[in-house]
Amino acid sequence: MAGKCTGCKDGTAFPVAIRTAFQPVIDLETGKPYAYEALVRGPNGEGAGSVLAEVTPENRYAFDQACRVAAIREAVFAGILDTGASLSINFLPNAVYSPMACIQLTLQTARETGFPLDRLIFEFTENERIEPDHLGSIIDAYREIGFRTAIDDFGAGHAGLALLANLKTDIIKLDMELIRGIDTSLPRRIIVAGVLRLARELDLKVVAEGVETGAELNALSEAGVQYVQGYLFAKPALGRLPALEHKVATALAA
Repeated sequence: MAGKCTGCKDGTAFPVAIRTAFQPVIDLETGKPYAYEALVRGPNGEGAGSVLAEVTPENRYAFDQACRVAAIREAVFAGILDTGASLSINFLPNAVYSPMACIQLTLQTARETGFPLDRLIFEFTENERIEPDHLGSIIDAYREIGFRTAIDDFGAGHAGLALLANLKTDIIKLDMELIRGIDTSLPRRIIVAGVLRLARELDLKVVAEGVETGAELNALSEAGVQYVQGYLFAKPALGRLPALEHKVATALAA
């Protein structure tokens, strides 16, 4: 590949085989999955923590690449192409040395599996300190390719609202700490309502993460949240698209 970067040339192989679990993001207007988030797991379904513990500065490029490939291949094998839903993949911006060089394996995997590029979403967390110019170059390159991008765990990291001011992503995912007990917390409802107003002005979709109770879901629906994710609907399933544990109408009525 022309223009190989430091990560391609000097990075070490990742020592653990990567598997993927999938959890749906539900569109409350349709009652169907809008996307499935790909969550890293070990070779026998071990939790993400055991895998992330093996990530080092030397192998993080290989880890990031392995996660992307595993997510796309396992999602296709699980039948995502028949659903119309998108696939949301977490990535490490600090593992991307050159946006266009480092994306080549992802593009190759998408071509080999027939995965449409406009159905790929790449999430980054604001818990990781990232050089804004570098992250901006990644987002711009991904948009040019046809990908969408999302800020994960919004409200829990370093940059907060500065990310919205400086970066043009497509989606923000509200951290579960803002969602937990929102039905009984006026401050949480006010904060979420404020983020929704900002998102509308900035033309961003908002996903509420970590929804676990019908009361939380009702509060979010009343606030105008359209996209939700959490155990109320489905726990992550290893290598397959999980069946919804509760239909949207049933959950809203709870």
